[in-house]
Amino acid sequence: MTTPEISVQELEALRNANADFVLLDVRNPDEYAFCNLGGLLIPIAQLPERLNELNLESHIVIHCHAGGRSRRATDYLIGQGFKKVFNLRGGITAWANEIDPKMPKY
Repeated sequence: MTTPEISVQELEALRNANADFVLLDVRNPDEYAFCNLGGLLIPIAQLPERLNELNLESHIVIHCHAGGRSRRATDYLIGQGFKKVFNLRGGITAWANEIDPKMPKY
């Protein structure tokens, strides 16, 4: 199975269009505190117990630091019946490199 993905440019377009979607950050709280995109923070380890915070019908874009954890989270949500779930290719690092160079990097 190929994990559905979007680019940081596609995410920027969604944000600029005020599209109806959930930006899900699956990093740890300390990473979120360092820099974030304003998304809903649910660390990947807590995702199974916090599924009730997400709507099966929502368009969800998931990100982490570089894309590994968010890819696993995307695959997990698809396995749980979510249909419109996408991994942000390259994570917040790609966002900082390609969209917002002023964002702190770690």
